[in-house]
Amino acid sequence: MTKPIALIAGGGIAGTVAALALQRAGWAPRVFEARSPGAGELGAFLTVAVNGLSALRALDLDPSVVTAAGFPTPKLTMLNGSGRELAVLPLGGPAEDGTTTTTIKRADLYAALRAAATERGIPIEYGKALRGFTEGPGGVSITFADGSGAEGELLVGADGIQSRTRELLDPDGPAPQYLGLLNAGGFTDGPVAAAAGQAPGMVHMAFGKRAFFGWTTAPDGSIWWFANPPRKQPVRPGEFTEESWRAYLIELFEGDATPAAAIVRATPEVLGPWNTDDLKRVPTWRTRRAVLIGDAAHAVAPSSGQGASMAFEDAVTLGLCLDGTTDPADGLAAYEQRRRRRVERIVAVGRRNGSGKTAGPVGAAIRDAMFPLFMKLAYRKGDPQAWILDHRLT
Repeated sequence: MTKPIALIAGGGIAGTVAALALQRAGWAPRVFEARSPGAGELGAFLTVAVNGLSALRALDLDPSVVTAAGFPTPKLTMLNGSGRELAVLPLGGPAEDGTTTTTIKRADLYAALRAAATERGIPIEYGKALRGFTEGPGGVSITFADGSGAEGELLVGADGIQSRTRELLDPDGPAPQYLGLLNAGGFTDGPVAAAAGQAPGMVHMAFGKRAFFGWTTAPDGSIWWFANPPRKQPVRPGEFTEESWRAYLIELFEGDATPAAAIVRATPEVLGPWNTDDLKRVPTWRTRRAVLIGDAAHAVAPSSGQGASMAFEDAVTLGLCLDGTTDPADGLAAYEQRRRRRVERIVAVGRRNGSGKTAGPVGAAIRDAMFPLFMKLAYRKGDPQAWILDHRLT
């Protein structure tokens, strides 16, 4: 019996895991990535929480193998710009299956997932930017910017926050919204004296006097870091040079009682700036034979710590809802029913977390004074993040 073909627009985290999940469900997936191999993967790092990693076990993937190039980060220390500890919070793990929230470079995670897809015979084609699609009773036809096309029984839009699939499904739908924060990041070549004595596995995040900064020590002693400078207007391409961006960040953190400025100085290549965006509620996720997953459906702010994990959960759930024999429309309806409420709650969490990074001087003083009490109240009946981290797909 010929397997139905799933056309997947986007070869990032969501698209690659969706290909693995759909293949396991009886589909023949084909992945189409707009960019060339390696393009756009030189960003900083991300955190994959235990709920996302546990989802991989449904695909017969060992999470420890997928994230072998990363390292466990089960705890978070919150500080203020004066270096005062505000709270120590759990980030997740070890879970019942032994997985622990893990920090990994984006390029390494992409490489591991694509290697798994290649090993299972899933084709990935590059330079294939989706231009349009048509849907009929028996399938879908898609066209690419290079003039080529493909046909199948299902289209999965896993093409990120700037999703072309989403635009085609609902031309009047929401566009990405800037959240008032820029992003930066980087990696030092080795230890930094100002951060000496900090053991690997602990993530440090500081509400600096002028900007938010996070860092962690990798097993080799290098520092992995990110920064979120507040800014009313989004950054424009070419607005900063590499050196002017480094100088801008150092000036922001100079005077804070954290190692932020020293870490930026010790970084050979400072990445960024790029804008922090998310999506308001996307009303249309699907038609009878097309569906959105990952950031295309519900981009979350990085402050949620759940972007990659939501992509994993989406993709695996899609495979669980589509067995390759029933009407795809029924499976897509089940997928949306299982996913929409959860991801929209997590988008809201990301927005709330991000708003604390843009507090003015008065707001920051109140936040620093009240944060320990707020955490004590929030955790008095257990971990308030448990509904996120303890979620398991069935």
